[in-house]
Amino acid sequence: MSIEEFDNGYWYAAELRDFAERIGVPAAKRLRKDELERAVKRFLSTGRSELPTRRALSKSGMKDIEHGLSLDLPVVHYTSNKETKAFIHREAIVIAPSMKKRSGVSYRLNRWREEQLAKGIAITYRDLVRQYISLNQAKEPFARIPHGRYINFVGDFLAAEKGKSRTDAIAAWEELKKLDVPKDYLSWKKHQRSRRA
Repeated sequence: MSIEEFDNGYWYAAELRDFAERIGVPAAKRLRKDELERAVKRFLSTGRSELPTRRALSKSGMKDIEHGLSLDLPVVHYTSNKETKAFIHREAIVIAPSMKKRSGVSYRLNRWREEQLAKGIAITYRDLVRQYISLNQAKEPFARIPHGRYINFVGDFLAAEKGKSRTDAIAAWEELKKLDVPKDYLSWKKHQRSRRA
């Protein structure tokens, strides 16, 4: 399989995990979908199975939440659940009462946290709250998520297809997933034009 063929396909996380395990990617069961995609593409281009991340994939000891979340608690064994997210949001509102929640912040906060820890930078929940506020208050648009095909497609579809609904976008996405083309709005639009021609 070429990288282009891989990119033109749509792969569920379970399929990627199975493939990654078959080609010998270390810790494949503990990788996120974007990490699995990177590992598979690296294998397709180099023939080597490598771990695509520097983040810690196994943790031992008590989860941070079991210690009782507080601003001064070091981030060691983070749990991404409703309770943790509510704590971060609640503490952020204390500091920035007029802050509005912005779509995409949780994803970016998680990647920021992972990046800090991978670099060996010790952070606390206060640091998470500050970064959460900063992300929510940022004026500039977020950079596109490189592997966020669905998210990027829906955003592009709704921006370009005036009068169309999210339901229309989801239906178009389901159609695009079946096509042997890149999974983006422009490829879907080109396919639509070719069908009408």
